[in-house]
Amino acid sequence: MQPGCAAVLTPKVVDAFEQHLRVEKGRSDHTVRAYLADLRDLDAHLITQGLTDLDEVRLADLRSWLGRLGADGAARSTVSRRAAAAKTFFRWAHRDGRVGQDPSLRLLAPGRDKHLPAVLRAPQAGELMDLAGVAADDDDPVHQRNRAMLELLYASGMRVGELTGLDVDDVDLQAGTARVLGKGAKERIVPFGAPAADALQVWLAAGRPRLATDASGPALFLGRRGRRVDQRQVRSSLQELLRHLPDTPAMGPHGLRHSAATHLLEGGADLRTVQELLGHASLATTQIYTHVSVDRLRAAYQQAHPRA
Repeated sequence: MQPGCAAVLTPKVVDAFEQHLRVEKGRSDHTVRAYLADLRDLDAHLITQGLTDLDEVRLADLRSWLGRLGADGAARSTVSRRAAAAKTFFRWAHRDGRVGQDPSLRLLAPGRDKHLPAVLRAPQAGELMDLAGVAADDDDPVHQRNRAMLELLYASGMRVGELTGLDVDDVDLQAGTARVLGKGAKERIVPFGAPAADALQVWLAAGRPRLATDASGPALFLGRRGRRVDQRQVRSSLQELLRHLPDTPAMGPHGLRHSAATHLLEGGADLRTVQELLGHASLATTQIYTHVSVDRLRAAYQQAHPRA
C-alpha cells in the first residue's frame, strides 16, 4: 500500500472478511493469512490504478492485477490462488451488500501446474515403518512416538496438521479408528490397521507417560518437554529416517498421505472411498492419485511388455 494513499479495501472491510473466513467458512490460519496477503497486494494495485472506492473496482482492474503478477514471473499456482482470493472476497462483499456488483464473476485464472506428488513405493513404505520400529526398540519415548506417528500417518492418510491436533480420546485402539478434525472444521473418522494400533499401544503405555507434564493436556503426541508435538517435529522425524533408506524421494509428512492414497488405489480401493478417507471436499482433488497409479502402470508396461 502506498504511503499517504487511502485504502480501497479498508481495514474495516478486511477485518469483516477475515471474520467471515474464520467463523463462517472455518478456513485454516494458513489460508486466512494467504488470502489477506493477496488482498493487500490487490489493494496496492488498485491504488496505483487511481481507484479510491471498492464499488469502483471492475473486471478489467482484476485482470490487470493478475496480468501484472504473471508479467512479474509469479508461478501459475500463485496467480490461481490470488484469483481465488479475489473471487472469494468479492462474492462475500456482494452478498453482504458492500458492493453493488461482483466484478470477479467472469474472472479467469490460469490452471495450476499439475505436479504429481512424490510417493514411496509400497515396499519402501514397509521399509520405512520397519526402520521406525527398529529405532523404537531402544526404549526412547521419542522414538516410540515417532514410530506411532508415522504408522498412523501412513495407515490413515490424514494430514500432518490433523495428526498433531489429535487428543488421546480421539483414538480408539479397539475399533482401530481415529477421529480427526479436517479442513473447514469438518470431523471424520478414519480407520487404521494392526501395525499402527500396536505402535500406538506402546506409545500410550510406555512412551507418553514418561514425557507427559502438567502442560501436556489431552494431546496424543508430545515433544520431549511434554507439550503437544508440532508439524516441524513430525517432518524432522520422517526425514531423519528417510536419510537411512536409499533411493527414496525427498518428502515431508504429506508424502505419506500421498503414498497411502496411491497404495489404496493400487490395491483396488474405489475413488470415493479414498476421497472420504482423505477428507477431500471434491473428487477432482482425489483424482490426482489415479494419475500416479496410471503412470506407474504405464512404466511397468513399457518395461515388461515385448511390444510396448
